[in-house]
Amino acid sequence: MSEDDNNSEEYPTEIHDYLAAFEKSLGSVDEMLKTMMSVSRSELLQKLDPLEQAKLDLVSVYTLNSMFWVYLATQGINPKEHPVKQELERIRTYMNKVKEITDKKKASRLDKGAASRFVKNALWEPNAENERSSKTPAKGKKRQ
Repeated sequence: MSEDDNNSEEYPTEIHDYLAAFEKSLGSVDEMLKTMMSVSRSELLQKLDPLEQAKLDLVSVYTLNSMFWVYLATQGINPKEHPVKQELERIRTYMNKVKEITDKKKASRLDKGAASRFVKNALWEPNAENERSSKTPAKGKKRQ
């Protein structure tokens, strides 16, 4: 290869950092894909609960559509005017629904029985006389 061939393939120095970051990102994606592909999908899904399965499916389909978005951009097609944009928005909607479900699971639960006992005991402290009369009400007597 001559030096002139090498110079014709050079690119502006301003975008060198962007290209280096892009190459590093591609390497990370490649590593993650190899890791995911090393385990069979059915084996992986058996180990996960339904919510985790949904998360895995959503991340997978979002990743594929995002990669297609990048592919369209490299081909000179505006992805914002392509149906892939609506698909990504639809997937994002489902991701938000899964997040809401996850947040509801993490929210604290109210033990109604314990709360009512707590309130009852905090508001009323019987003295010895009231305690005996409240535990053993007189049968057959009318209250006045």
